[in-house]
Amino acid sequence: MKTVPCLIGLLIAFAAQAQTFAESSRSEMGTVTVSHSDVTGIGAEDGVMRRDPSDVIKVGELYYVWYSKGPTKSGYDATVWYATSSDGHNWTEKGMALGKGKPGSGSWDEASVFTPNILVAEGKYWLFFSGISIAPKVMPDSKIGIAVSESPDGPWERLATNPVLKNGDNPADFDSHLVDDACLMVREGKYWLYYKGRQLGKKPAHTQMGLAIADHPQGPYVKHPENPVIPGNHAVLAWPQATGVAAMIGTTGPEEITNTIQYAADGVHFSKTHDVVDGPVAGGFYRPEAFTNRSEGELPQWGLEIGTQHKLPCIRRFDCKVSPNPGSANNE
Repeated sequence: MKTVPCLIGLLIAFAAQAQTFAESSRSEMGTVTVSHSDVTGIGAEDGVMRRDPSDVIKVGELYYVWYSKGPTKSGYDATVWYATSSDGHNWTEKGMALGKGKPGSGSWDEASVFTPNILVAEGKYWLFFSGISIAPKVMPDSKIGIAVSESPDGPWERLATNPVLKNGDNPADFDSHLVDDACLMVREGKYWLYYKGRQLGKKPAHTQMGLAIADHPQGPYVKHPENPVIPGNHAVLAWPQATGVAAMIGTTGPEEITNTIQYAADGVHFSKTHDVVDGPVAGGFYRPEAFTNRSEGELPQWGLEIGTQHKLPCIRRFDCKVSPNPGSANNE
C-alpha cells in the first residue's frame, strides 16, 4: 500500500524540479537590450510599403519571411509577400504569396490580407493571415485564416474552413471587434495560437493577447477560457521558453507589463521576468524550437521588425543581447 504515496511523492518532486528548471532558465536573464539594423532587398524603398514581418523559419540553407505589402501605411490594403536570405541580413524578395479574396465577392478577406505568420507541421507549411472585408477607412473587424502548401514557396491554397478564428460573439468579449496577428507554436502535442484582440468600442491602446488551441494544424482552434492571457501588447511576439512560454511586450498595455518579457510555466498565467530596452516594433523572431515540442526553447537572438523610411513602413532587423541581473527584483 506504499505505492500510491511513493508515486505521489515522485510526482511532487518531478513538478518541483521542472519548476526549478523553468525558474533557473528565467533567472539567468535580467535585461534584454535590442539593437536595430537595416537589411537589403526588403528594406527602405521609395514609394513602397512593407510591414508586419512573420516569424522567420529556416528551410535548408535559406531563411524565409512573409510580410504585408501594399500602397497604404496602415497595411489595411495589402497582400502577403515573401523573401529569402542566406544570412538574415541580405534578402531577396520572391513575390506575392497570397492575394486578397475575390473582388466583389463580399468575402471576409476581400479588402486586405496582412500580418502573416507561419507554422511548419505534418510535412506542410501553414500560412496564417489576417483579413478584412470592409473599406480601409472603416475600423476593421479582422479575422484569421490559413493557407497551406507543400513548399514554403507555394502555391498556397486557402482552407475551406476559413476564417479559423473569428471575433467574439459577445460585445463584452475582449476580442469582439478585432482578431489578428497569429503566433504559432507546438506545445504538449497541440497547436497553440497566440493572437491579439480588441473589444468593440475600445482603442488600439486597449489591445490584449488571447490564446486558442487545436489538435490539428488546420484547427478547429478553441479559445482558452481564461482569455485574455496578457492584458496588453500591440503585436504578438512569443516563443517556447524551457518548459513554458515567454512573450516580449512592447509599448501597448498597462505600465507594469510594457517593455518587459513575460513568462508562463503553463503558457497561460504570465508574469514579468525581465525588462526590455528599445524593443522591436511589431517584430517576428527566428525561433528554431517553435515547432519541435522538445521543451528546449531559449530567448531568440534575432528577428525582423517594422522600420520607417520617408514615412512609409519598411522592414529591418533586430538583435537581442541579454544582461543578467542576479538578485534583481525582476528575477526573483
